[in-house]
Amino acid sequence: SKAPPLFPLGLAPAQPARAAKDGQHHAAYPMTGECTMTQQMQEAYIVAATRTPVGKAPRGMLRHTRPDDMLAHVIRSALAQVPSLDVHLVDDVVAGCAFPEGEQGLNMARISALLAGLPVTVGGMTINRYCASGINAVQIAADRIRTGEADVMIAAGAESMSLIPMMGNKVAINPAFFSQDDHLAIAYGMGLTAEKVAQQWGVSRADQDAFAVESHRRALAAIQSGAFAAEISPLDVTLRTPNLDTHTVELTTRRLDTDEGPRAETTLEGLAKLKTVFHAKGSVTAGNSSQMSDGAGAVVLVSERILKQCGLTPLARYAGFAVKGVPPAIMGIGPKEAIPAVLKAAGVSQQQVKWMELNEAFAAQALAVMRDLGLDPAVVNPHGGAIALGHPLGATGAIRTATLIHGLRQRGETGYGMVTMCVGTGMGAAGLLEVL
Repeated sequence: SKAPPLFPLGLAPAQPARAAKDGQHHAAYPMTGECTMTQQMQEAYIVAATRTPVGKAPRGMLRHTRPDDMLAHVIRSALAQVPSLDVHLVDDVVAGCAFPEGEQGLNMARISALLAGLPVTVGGMTINRYCASGINAVQIAADRIRTGEADVMIAAGAESMSLIPMMGNKVAINPAFFSQDDHLAIAYGMGLTAEKVAQQWGVSRADQDAFAVESHRRALAAIQSGAFAAEISPLDVTLRTPNLDTHTVELTTRRLDTDEGPRAETTLEGLAKLKTVFHAKGSVTAGNSSQMSDGAGAVVLVSERILKQCGLTPLARYAGFAVKGVPPAIMGIGPKEAIPAVLKAAGVSQQQVKWMELNEAFAAQALAVMRDLGLDPAVVNPHGGAIALGHPLGATGAIRTATLIHGLRQRGETGYGMVTMCVGTGMGAAGLLEVL
């Protein structure tokens, strides 16, 4: 039988197609300047950024708060910061989540958009790149604006480590990973990867503990000075307590407006007494690792056209994003590859970055990255990091975006800032913003 024609009637090229040689363009599609179409990329601006306080998991105040409710709360709160923006202009919601199942399942982004009261015309997409999910959501939202596909986007992240266990409700790792030494780290967990980084980069237990103490000191100083007030949207939490005498459930509403993680009693002496968690002769402890946490964050991004149309003041300009892979066994070193990549793509030097939110998954990996790249400790996590403030996985990128933007603006500074982190299975991600 005859094969169907390659081109529909009337759409065949003027000249018959000739077989292309290796390295040559097909003759039916000549590469000529007159056939080239280009489109100018437009800028994407952040006009609102907020987050919940970060709660301790699994015993903090947010332990019973659904992540979709937290996400709806920060979406409403972010939009409340730009009252002149018509919510009917919102094109889509992109939300990051590391374990999108259970209470975080069913496309939490769309569910939360509806819970937040957005018009039904607004879509929602939940994405997962583990710890980078929140900053990856910002990238996706920004790029839709930059390419002209959208004018108003909401980027967010939410995670409840109280309700959804680490690794999810059903762990089903591909058995092949257990027989491949190079990828075995995917199966045996991130704690041992931190031990490998500490060993390979020579990060001592004493250095890790000192880094952890400093993280708590900076976080507590930020709380006491009110530095987080502008970025936090307080959350009313209803607590249910059974009364066995009256056989009733008593409802108590409390307002959470402060991060629960930082501990004033953290000392070098106290941390030195903690046992290692992942290796008997290791150096990684619960005290120099990030805390399990609950929380959410959201930002609103718009095009320049919407800035002018709605009379909005931009807080920051999206400047770039990069993700790079590294061996899973040393996944914590991922930012070492992602940071130079995004800076090179944006044409920005490392010295131009005035504020860097480097997620402290473990003190070992944060120190290894800082030393390898020669990062200025004064620029990295000025308000403390995940060891003190917590790390609600897929929400962290969105949460720390709010911290970066408000932190620089409170200091009366403009310029470049970065949100970066290591990512499970061996990756690093980095998002670059220009605070205006």
